[in-house]
Amino acid sequence: MKKYILATGLMISLISCKTRTAVENPINTNTPIASTASFFKKINEKTDFQQLKINSKITAETGKFIPPLDATIYIEKDKKVWINMIAIFLNVGRGVATPEGIKGYEKLNKTYIESDFTYLNSLLNVNFIDYGAFQNLLLGKTFIPVNDKDFKVTKNAQGYLLTSVKNLSFKTNGNVSEYSAALRYNDQMELENVTLKKIDASDELEVSYALWENFETIRLPKNVKIMIKGSKNSQILLENTRFDSSKMEVPYSVPTNYTKTEIK
Repeated sequence: MKKYILATGLMISLISCKTRTAVENPINTNTPIASTASFFKKINEKTDFQQLKINSKITAETGKFIPPLDATIYIEKDKKVWINMIAIFLNVGRGVATPEGIKGYEKLNKTYIESDFTYLNSLLNVNFIDYGAFQNLLLGKTFIPVNDKDFKVTKNAQGYLLTSVKNLSFKTNGNVSEYSAALRYNDQMELENVTLKKIDASDELEVSYALWENFETIRLPKNVKIMIKGSKNSQILLENTRFDSSKMEVPYSVPTNYTKTEIK
């Protein structure tokens, strides 16, 4: 169960290569930007869409064998993220995320999960992911709070570098975690890389985006790479092969005789 739940958990929580993902590291010629108001306004913009269907190939490296997965991801803006996954022509799992939490099942062991976003945060080694952050992460939008008081913006030949000037503090269920953050954007202010390092632990989350393309009136990344570092390292690469704005039915129900997996 766990190997499929990690793949589905990082995507729906249910959800690499170093090639074709991040751009080259910026050369060390960073210069401060005189006025940052327009920059922060641009990178905090929401993606303008109503529904989006994404055909994707998922490759996961978790220390256990997970076959390559063909996935259909359907997003209803601010309401729902639905995913259906197939491995070697066999349906292996389905899940849905809403602002209330996540649900998912996998067919191999006939098990299912129901959780708030605590489970997804545990998989990512963070504690700030909610539905809005998860949706933004999939779409390549800024998924952590950024502003001109907590971050410094510099410009270099490759684009923009945003670095935290103080620790970012997130409180969940009475627990407070602090992180340092660095975000890299290209010249079009499209997100290319986010690195979050936990202050009092070795945990680190890195998300990279590449191959941005036009789709109707919006820009979307074809590659999304998620790297989780800590006591155990994992990474997942989503290669988005097709985008579609058509509405689709997204059924979800747990088959009979499935066993609920307790979240620990």
